[in-house]
Amino acid sequence: MRLQELTEFRNEPLTDFSQDANRQAMEAALAEVRSEFGFTVPLIVGGEEVYTDDTFPSLNPSNPSQVLAQVSKGTKELADRAVQVANEAFQRWKKVPAAERADYLFKAAEGMRERKHYFSAWMVYEVGKSWPEADADTAEAIDFLEYYARQMIRLEETATSQLTQIPGERAELRHIPLGVGAVIPPWNFPSAILTGMTSAAIVAGNAVVLKPASTSPIIGYQVARLFHEVGLPGGVLNFLPGPGGTIGDTLVDHPLTRFVAFTGSKEVGLHIFERAGRAASGQRWLKRTILEMGGKDAVLVDETADLEKAAAAVVVSAFGFQGQKCSAGSRAIIVKDVYDTMVEKVVDRTRNLTVGDPSDPENWMGPVVDDKAFKKIRDYIEIGKQEGELIYGGDVVAEDGGYFIEPTIIKDVPPDARIAQEEIFGPVLAIIKAQDFDDALEIANSTEYGLTGALFSQDPERIERAKEEFHVGNLYFNRKCTGALVGVHPFGGFNMSGTDSKAGGPDYLLLFTQAKSVSAKTDGAQLPVEQGGK
Repeated sequence: MRLQELTEFRNEPLTDFSQDANRQAMEAALAEVRSEFGFTVPLIVGGEEVYTDDTFPSLNPSNPSQVLAQVSKGTKELADRAVQVANEAFQRWKKVPAAERADYLFKAAEGMRERKHYFSAWMVYEVGKSWPEADADTAEAIDFLEYYARQMIRLEETATSQLTQIPGERAELRHIPLGVGAVIPPWNFPSAILTGMTSAAIVAGNAVVLKPASTSPIIGYQVARLFHEVGLPGGVLNFLPGPGGTIGDTLVDHPLTRFVAFTGSKEVGLHIFERAGRAASGQRWLKRTILEMGGKDAVLVDETADLEKAAAAVVVSAFGFQGQKCSAGSRAIIVKDVYDTMVEKVVDRTRNLTVGDPSDPENWMGPVVDDKAFKKIRDYIEIGKQEGELIYGGDVVAEDGGYFIEPTIIKDVPPDARIAQEEIFGPVLAIIKAQDFDDALEIANSTEYGLTGALFSQDPERIERAKEEFHVGNLYFNRKCTGALVGVHPFGGFNMSGTDSKAGGPDYLLLFTQAKSVSAKTDGAQLPVEQGGK
């Protein structure tokens, strides 16, 4: 397939679950997934499934006594073997033309599209996503496959055309793959981000070892299995679940590892960044790190804003998927002139949110992902009670022992409070009063993060100022600060939010390649003997 043959990229439509047919299809997918509970997830190394005696359970956070699957646990030895196998596969895969590599992504996109509710249903059970949140995750995974396939073909066919050609010489610019990569995705977008990071690395000509998050290995396995079902050569994608402290470190430290693509917490990201900077014996390159590490994002509201729309956006940004998004608007910064009115509107809207098992489509919020997150969030709520005034929520929801926490709102929070500075990754909203727009902007920029932000204002001058001064990688006006679309909102942040790697953007694949300039004298041409430059 050539560039001129490609159809225009379009985002995958979201499912309208108010339609009976769609609702029934999702219910059927949930039933299909339930029928598969209790199977054993294998590793995949060199295209072969590997089962280990040592396993760990994947649990349903809505009902932690329910084991969804037993997961084969990788070891350091298996991690080393996976890297070796990936390196061998890379020697062949790098020679495959870009259009042929892209075709595997197109086939995977079609396969996921045909079974989209099946992938979504696994997310409902394994990480507690509501129907719409799971559906959006699957749609984004399809978008990444379609988008990166097109971008790779475009990159190969247009790079040279951007060069200046001089008489007597033909210049080319090639983007060649890096080698073996460790792909370490998060659990909160277990299909979308995992698929995006993996497919970008593969379509660029690299081979990868994919280590899924320990709380979402089943979904990772379904994606890896999909790639192999469409015929991806063995060894190009190796699937290795296991503990990060052993598997992750082994992959990062390995001398054959050329790059690490990671999305997760700041603490783990910095750990990877430090380890990747050490040259192992036999290592012949500087390891590249592609890191996205979270945020402490804010929705700013000034006195000119449409307060109804602002309140709706604050609630969705803060509590969508239980606040377990790096883009979640966990801070609402409101100027004092409309502070009390906005607080009341936010609380009123939050009262309408339903919390419970997300397999029931009537529940808007589900559980947080596991016991560790449950305890951490509750600890932060207790901290927040000392730092501000708890005005809504703060309690757990008793249902089948699940990890359910009410949407929680704490107002009058000082800008330097812990719950205003530290990433909580749960349904906790800190509301901060600003004296004016200048103060609000200063508060917004006061954290070590810089991922997403939103401003609600009808003042054109303030909007222009925010474009320059609101220091985040993804800035939105008069809308929520979550919900970036592939190809529309390239996603990635500043400061401790990561390397601003802009997933879903036109330059993302460059991070998985290295540029090689090739020039040749043309027949009969005479070049100057002396030239400047390097």
